[in-house]
Amino acid sequence: MSTDGLKFSSLGGSIVEGDSLPMDSEPEIISLRPKKLCQYIGQNKTIETLKIGIDAAQQRNEILDHVLLHGPPGLGKTTLAHIISNEIGGKLVVTSGPALEKGGDLIGMLTQLETGDVLFIDEIHRLSRSVEELLYPAMEDFCIDFVFDKGMHARSHRFRLKQFVLVGATTRVGLLSSPLRHRFGIFRSLDFYSNKDLETIINRSAALLNQSIDGEGAAELAMRSRGTPRIANRLLKRVRDYAQVKSDGHIDKDAVVEALDLEGIDNLGLTPLDRQYLDTIITYYNGGPVGIEAVAATLQEETDTLVDVVEPFLLKTGLVVRTSSGRRASEAAFVHMGFGKG
Repeated sequence: MSTDGLKFSSLGGSIVEGDSLPMDSEPEIISLRPKKLCQYIGQNKTIETLKIGIDAAQQRNEILDHVLLHGPPGLGKTTLAHIISNEIGGKLVVTSGPALEKGGDLIGMLTQLETGDVLFIDEIHRLSRSVEELLYPAMEDFCIDFVFDKGMHARSHRFRLKQFVLVGATTRVGLLSSPLRHRFGIFRSLDFYSNKDLETIINRSAALLNQSIDGEGAAELAMRSRGTPRIANRLLKRVRDYAQVKSDGHIDKDAVVEALDLEGIDNLGLTPLDRQYLDTIITYYNGGPVGIEAVAATLQEETDTLVDVVEPFLLKTGLVVRTSSGRRASEAAFVHMGFGKG
């Protein structure tokens, strides 16, 4: 397997990674986010749960329970945090687990919150132990305990906080400690989107971008978007550029196929790295089972990259099966990779 191929896989994979990229912060992309629950497409049970929780809290003139959202990157956790803030009329303060290195960082944010504000912590599973322990009384009793001096002169002071809503997001809920997880009142898992929902999202985004797209073009784009709205919006922008330069600007099925073939994204949304992953299991390890460390060593990729970026979609689509003895390529993977039946 050539080094050039591995370099290309990293380039081709970036546009279809669920993790946030600089392009996702562009005003044009941010403007595509829905602002209210009624505008949100997909994740129907989660939306219904949030709507009931918000309506009930407002009717009782109370604060919404703390919310924990988990699932693969790009499925709408950050968007839902913005929507919750809009729905309850509070200010949104955004941070992430790795950014809160010391307890003072968290205290500074908590003391600035007003009643009904929303604190959104992305990658909440990466909070340090000391910061996490400060969150416990803040979430339960809306207070922070300060300790002054040390030893026999130590004194404690309890500072009251305004009642706020904590929205936590994580891609690896298993790494969240049990005490923290149990302090969330609303716990919802986000799943990959159906092609039908993605078509609706693509048509909505195209309308907001004043871009014409036909039904077949939207269906083809949805099929290659890996069940992820963030990726669908990225690919829509790439296809829009291609259609503008190479044809009359209108997006049809041919424009989608040609543009995404150029990006190395096949008809299932697999990238060169995805296909190399499958090819390695099938060719080098006879279809598996094989340990993830062996696959990572063969591909010269980090194990975390394969586990967090590559495997979730392959597992969801049934191309890979995870067993107690390792990963195994399914019959569908053999067919898709051109090896016939496994």
